[in-house]
Amino acid sequence: MTSIIILIFIVGYLSITLEHPLKLDKTVPALIMAALIWAVLAVGFHAGWFDVIDTYENVFSYATGGHDAEHGFENTLLHHLGKTAEILIFLIGAMTIVEIIDLHRGFEVLKGAVRTKSKKRLLWIIGILAFILSAIIDNLTATIVLITLLRKLITDRNERLWYAALVVVAANAGGAWSPIGDVTTTMLWIAKNVTAMGLIEYVVLPSIVCFVVPFVIASYLPAFKGNIIVDTTEDEEAGRLLSSKTMLFLGLGMIVSVPVFKTITHLPPYIGMMLALGVVWLVSEYIHPEEDFSKERRHLYSAHKALSRIEISSILFFLGILMAVAGLESLVFGVAENGDPVGTLRYLAEVLQEVIPNQDVVVILLGIFSAIIDNVPLVAASMGMYDAPTDSVLWHFIAYCAGTGGSMLIIGSAAGVAAMGMEKIDFIWYLKKITWLAFIGFIAGAGVFLLIERVLFHNV
Repeated sequence: MTSIIILIFIVGYLSITLEHPLKLDKTVPALIMAALIWAVLAVGFHAGWFDVIDTYENVFSYATGGHDAEHGFENTLLHHLGKTAEILIFLIGAMTIVEIIDLHRGFEVLKGAVRTKSKKRLLWIIGILAFILSAIIDNLTATIVLITLLRKLITDRNERLWYAALVVVAANAGGAWSPIGDVTTTMLWIAKNVTAMGLIEYVVLPSIVCFVVPFVIASYLPAFKGNIIVDTTEDEEAGRLLSSKTMLFLGLGMIVSVPVFKTITHLPPYIGMMLALGVVWLVSEYIHPEEDFSKERRHLYSAHKALSRIEISSILFFLGILMAVAGLESLVFGVAENGDPVGTLRYLAEVLQEVIPNQDVVVILLGIFSAIIDNVPLVAASMGMYDAPTDSVLWHFIAYCAGTGGSMLIIGSAAGVAAMGMEKIDFIWYLKKITWLAFIGFIAGAGVFLLIERVLFHNV
């Protein structure tokens, strides 16, 4: 019966990775996979076929535990649902704030930062904006905002493709060192595998290298030589509202305040995000976006409209994949050397350790695989595989590799998929033109990380 659960996970995983050939939203297999895994786990548990292990290392066996075991199984399910809900509430809050900013055309303010006709200079301006913005509003949103900006600046689509593709590289690099810059770093942060300051301290330099190296090389490519016809004649104020600048700085400021709130109060991050959303929502209710603002037009800028624009399918995908991984984590699969039972993912980690003794190589491979397979389930699985202390080198390296490795393929990250959809970037074109740049950046950053952590400081 154990093999049935593993088979369900493998089939579901393959369906997620083959989302585009199957023309099936990855949310569908994620939800079905999670429900089936827990259903088979529950039936097997009540029949005495499975034992279940919770996060506190308690083992529940229905055959010998009776009512207490039943209660333990329910608590295990509720525990995992609670941990998953923390991430989902955090993401819903952040996504809503970004949508409120966008409704007030706050991101139009960024167009004023671009005042150049030099292709090389424009590349660096867009890249730096992507790197910084992705650390604040997450790499997916930063990519969408900047590609929208590029459309207003560059009329030639062939020239714009190069900039859009390198925005993906910069955004993924920028998101890797911020606890709110990527879903995977948010997961690690909320699970207390990393702290905000620890992540910034140890991952920011490798991330900068991962961003800078490809951009330095790209600066010398023919695509970025000479000048470009950039539309800078349009009135900067034309696309803005009276509330644009206020909502941009308020929204970004409140998102950045969440790690500060957590540090001061020691409360989970989703509480800080609830406060941030509440403040932004409050201001959006009373601010006047237009000179002739009326009650009839209020709905155009309301938080209710922002809520209707967030991608609920993405939230449900995270729900499915995280609960599916939690089911694998809870299933007792083997026994450790000390005689303690271990879950499926922890058992897999021990097998990997025997096959590939060097843990750094395993994490680098995880980063490379994240270009092929979605990095969310990969990181979720690694969280169940390893039992390292908070801010250990392992978690920082996983955050870096999973966050930046997806840049190697256009389908390897949420930012890449968004760029692919918006600009119709061809998979093969990206593979030929950008993959080698992203790979060099990824390896260079990983090398810097290992040099600092393993050589200079001799951390383990």
